[in-house]
Order: sequence, then structure tokens, then C-alpha cells
Amino acid sequence: MSDANPYALLFEPVKIGPVTARNRFFQVPHCTGLGHLRPRADAGVRGIKAAGGWAVVSNQETEIHPTSDLSPFPEGRLWDDRDIPALRLMTDAVHEHGALAAIQLVHNGNHAVNHLSRAPILAPSEMSADLAMPKHARAMDKTDIRELRRWHRDAALRAKQAGADIIYVYAGHSMSIAQHFMLPHMNTRSDEYGGSLENRVRLARELLEDTREAVGDTCAVAFRFAIDEMQGPDGMQAAEEGRAVVELLADLPDLWDVNVSGWDNDSITTRFQPQDGYQNDALAFVKQVTGKPVVGVGRLTSPDLMVSMVRKGIVDLIGAARPSIADPFLPTKIREGRIDEIRECIGCNICVASDNLGIPIRCTQNPTMGEEWRRGWHPEVITSKGKQNEVLVIGGGPAGLECAMQMARRGYEVTLAEASSEFGGRVARESRLPGLSAWGRVMDYRLNDLTQRANVRMFTDSALDAAQVAELGIGNVFVATGAHWRRDGIGRNTQRHAPDIAAGATILTPDDILSGQMPPVGPVLVYDDDNVYLAGVIAEKLALAGLEVIFATPESLVSSFTVNTLEQHRIQARLIDLGVDIRCNQTLAALGAGNASLACAFTGRQLPVVCGSAVLVTERIRETTLHASLKPLNLTTLELIGDAAQPGLIVDAVFSGHRAARDFERPQQDADKDWFRREIIDLREES
Repeated sequence: MSDANPYALLFEPVKIGPVTARNRFFQVPHCTGLGHLRPRADAGVRGIKAAGGWAVVSNQETEIHPTSDLSPFPEGRLWDDRDIPALRLMTDAVHEHGALAAIQLVHNGNHAVNHLSRAPILAPSEMSADLAMPKHARAMDKTDIRELRRWHRDAALRAKQAGADIIYVYAGHSMSIAQHFMLPHMNTRSDEYGGSLENRVRLARELLEDTREAVGDTCAVAFRFAIDEMQGPDGMQAAEEGRAVVELLADLPDLWDVNVSGWDNDSITTRFQPQDGYQNDALAFVKQVTGKPVVGVGRLTSPDLMVSMVRKGIVDLIGAARPSIADPFLPTKIREGRIDEIRECIGCNICVASDNLGIPIRCTQNPTMGEEWRRGWHPEVITSKGKQNEVLVIGGGPAGLECAMQMARRGYEVTLAEASSEFGGRVARESRLPGLSAWGRVMDYRLNDLTQRANVRMFTDSALDAAQVAELGIGNVFVATGAHWRRDGIGRNTQRHAPDIAAGATILTPDDILSGQMPPVGPVLVYDDDNVYLAGVIAEKLALAGLEVIFATPESLVSSFTVNTLEQHRIQARLIDLGVDIRCNQTLAALGAGNASLACAFTGRQLPVVCGSAVLVTERIRETTLHASLKPLNLTTLELIGDAAQPGLIVDAVFSGHRAARDFERPQQDADKDWFRREIIDLREES
């Protein structure tokens, strides 16, 4: 690489203790929903990152003992030597592409409720379990602490045997016992492990020293530390105790991996923190205190910001979890000057939701994430076309754009027809809602690719009918006509008893709001039986416009699904701050002209509500009329994709479009097999 390259600084090697990273790109530990249950698939995720140019690739939090059992969530596991081969799959996959493999060891303290092991829950002091379970953690005595140190040391030795180059001591995200000991609200001990900050840091110091002694000859020792709890005076702050911890342990680890806690702050969505590099203020002082390299995160996708952070002395290594998920080849694209080809993270936290749901990781921007081993999908490579030459994609939303782009990459002549005046579909419309502008990156990335391809023809204002499709003479048609929101109030909680809606009621749906229409009169009742994000952000939009808003939902929380994306508490707080009247546990019973009736979700007792209009966010109905009219044409291929096939999240629409492009002209013998490879235990091999 020429020194004239403005990003050459990012490709300098960095020494980390006894090992050297080939460049400054560091994929910090993140969960995949694969872990010890699906180790081959997990290795596939990590291996593709290494192939994409990341110098260091880490796994997820790795349990060191049955008293730190995170079941049913499949994280990493190193309970004993039998776990080494599974972890070796990951390190081998990373080493194959010249990267360093990092392993994050952890004991989760009261965050692990030990569902599988049924072991006692351990904590610095007597306290309840972190999750809402009828279990309590016991205060660790000196024997427990000695045993914890031994478990951690043994796990470090196993990690070394498994091929790890960097081994973590973890004190972050409010999930690790080393951090729990540091926090006075969790540590009320009066012995040498409690009281003063130096005492509360003692366990972290001992774990670092033990790990260095055990494996430090060949493995670097990293310390992942949450420098600020983002609780103000009620928690550890970077400028005070956070800085003091760094001063106490300054040069003990070989690497400082610094972030903020809890996880909802470290991985905050763009809806509530649009700025990339948002953690810089908290971690900027660390390099002034330690002589060891520092890695930091903050949804970093801009190479200019990355260079600036290194030059300003904020970090030595560019850390990423979510950006490395959205684009595993981000380093390679920067090195080769292909900046406009980067799939930028949109900060929607669907990857986070996957972990919280205990399912394999997925990504709105990158539909191949988690499918590298399972389906053999590569984020940058797709098989060339077969015998067919032309493809027509009808609908330019997320599914249509992804399908058209991948078909074009395969070499087909692609015609993309969109009925409206703009491409993007629901992405274009939803990205105009408060806080969701970054979601437009889903559209921008694909349009940038499509508009540069000579084998793509793109048309807006082109609402095709069956006759026009027949006239085009293209035999392979993919229909991405989307779905529309119901106007009758029927949803998952009103299927048995549909709301009684009077003829004079003023009703809008999300489609109306997204097209720019506003309620003609207030107060406005926003009824949410969808429970994802849309009703909450619509309520925010209406409140910001000065309307009186009543938000009703059968759930006990606003936008309850967003607990999984770590933003539910912020959504509900935002609506409260805006003066929205929130009515939880209420089902829509009736809607009239100027009033509504809500029914208690538990007793059915009804309560009248004054409202001039209502926005009903319940269910969607697929737009399949065109698809049905095309069936008599006997086309070679006719397939519904995206919301037209099954309404879901944007991530589901993108995946649907991608899979359709991958499976097109797939040999029948392959199509008849399982949808994806499964990691099945062969009981015949059991002793």
C-alpha cells in the first residue's frame, strides 16, 4: 500500500504483548447465537471476518465453569477439556486467514442463573439474580474466590491449548463478576475485596496476574473494562472511578479494550445515538494513563473517523462488533479504496435481538451473516448465472433491491420496476421517521451498487399489470409488492373479537402516516397490536408535531419487542417525556366518531377514551393481486419475495430477496436437501 493512501495508518501492525496484529482492525467479542451449540457455524462467522481483513477476531463471552451457565443462550464454553475441540474450530478458521484469535473468558456472577447446571449462583454479596427469576445469589467466601481464580486460570490454559492468541479478562457490560466486585452497589463486603476501590479492584488484578502467569509467554492478556456505567453519580464514571481503575491496573494487561456499560449503552441504537464514535469522550484519556495499546468501539464505519481517532491518540486499534457484522470485509474495502462499497451498520440491533432471543445471528444489512457455514454463503461472492439470461423484479423495496442486486452480481440481465416515484419501499418511508434516518443505508448501499451495473435497467413510476409483464417477455419474475396495514383493527389480540368500528370513525394506518398524511383532528389514539417499533415511533412523530397522543397496547410495555434490541426503556421514556398518555394492558374494543373504548386485557372491563382520530398498528395484508394475475402466464419462474411472501421485519425482507437470488436455478437435488446444514450429534459415536 502506498503511503499516499489516506488510510495507510489503519494498516500498520500493532504489537500486543507477545503477538502482533497485522493492522489496526479489531473485531471485539460479540455473541452470535451459535456458540458451543453450533461451533462450526460460529467458526464460519469468525473465519469470514478474518478473510475480510480483520487483524484480530474474537469470539463471544466464554463460560469458564458450570456456575456461570448462561443457558438457554448458546455462548462460548470452556468448562473442561472436552470443550477445547469446538473452540479450536474457531481459532483454526481465524488463523487460516492470517488473523489473531481472541477468546473472552467470563464468569457472569449473578447474571448467570445456571438453568442447565443448576449450580449455585455466585456474587460479591448476597443479592437476587440479575434476571427475573426466583433465585438469589450467595455471597462468595474466600474459598469461592480462590476457586474462581483457579477456574479462570484453567480456562486460560485451555484457551491457549485451543489456539488462542489473545485471552480476555472481562469486566464489562454489567455481566461479569470482575466488574460486579468493582461496583459498590453490588459489593458491600467488609474484607480485603470490599470497601475501597483498590480492594474492589483486587479480584480483577488477581485474574489479570493469574492469566499472565499461566499463558502470558505466548498469549496476550486483554482487559475488557466498562469505564463508565452511564448512570451519572449513581454509577462508575469515566472521569472518576473509571479513570482510577485504569491508573491502578495501567500496564498490567497487554491490551485495554474499553467501552461503556450496560450493553444497552455500549450497543445503543442509532435511533437514540446517531453519532458514530459516540464513546470517544469516555475513553479518550485511557492512552494518557497506560503505555499499552487501546481498542475502542462506537459503531465505527467511517475510515476518516478511524484515522482521526488514531492520530488524536484516542485508540491504537479500531474496535467493532456491529460494523463487522454488517460488513465483514470492511477492512479490505478500506485498504483497496472501495469506500462506497461498505455496507454500513444501521444500528438497528437486530443482531443483538438474535442473541436475546437465543437464535442464530442475523443482520439487516448483511443477509449472509450466520449463514457462512450453514448455507455456504459468502458476503462478497455469489455463484454465476446458469442457463437463464433475464430476470424481472417487480418492487423496489428492501427485498426487491437485494434480489435485483444479487441477480445482477450473478450476471443476469435485470429489470427492476417500482410502482412509486422512488426506490426503497418501506425503508425509504420509515427512514423519514424520527431517529431512523440511518436505516436509509439499506437502500443507499443497494442503489449505489445497482446504478453502476451495465446489466441492470431500473424504472420508477412503473406499476405493471399482467399484460405489461407478458409484453416484456421476461420469463423469470420475482414479485416484491410488499404488504399494507389493516384498517379494521384486527390483530393478534383482537382476532376472536374484532373491534366495533363505527362508520364515522377517523382511521389512519401506518401507510397513511408514512405517506405524509397526518391525523386531521386530535386527540389521536395510537393503538399498537404489532408491538415492535413502528407504533412507538409514530406516536413520537405525532407528539413532536404538537398533537395530543394516547398510546394503547395490550402489552405491559410500549413496543415490547424492542426489549430485545435494548431500546424499549428509552422508547417508553421518550414518549413519557413528550407527554404521551400511555395505556398498557388495553385492547381496542370499539372506535367511533370522537371516542373509543378500550378493554382491560385481563378482565375485559371497558373504559371510554376521547379521541378525534386513531392510528391502528395491528397486522399487515400481503399485496398478492399482481402475483395471482401472473399465474396464467405460465412463466418459467414466478416467486413472491419479501413482505409480499411473508410480512416481517426489514431484515426478513432483505433475507428473502437474497435467498431468492441464491436459490434461482439451484440444482433440484440441492433444493431437495435440508434448507441448511445442521450440527447434529451422531449418537452412534457416543461411548
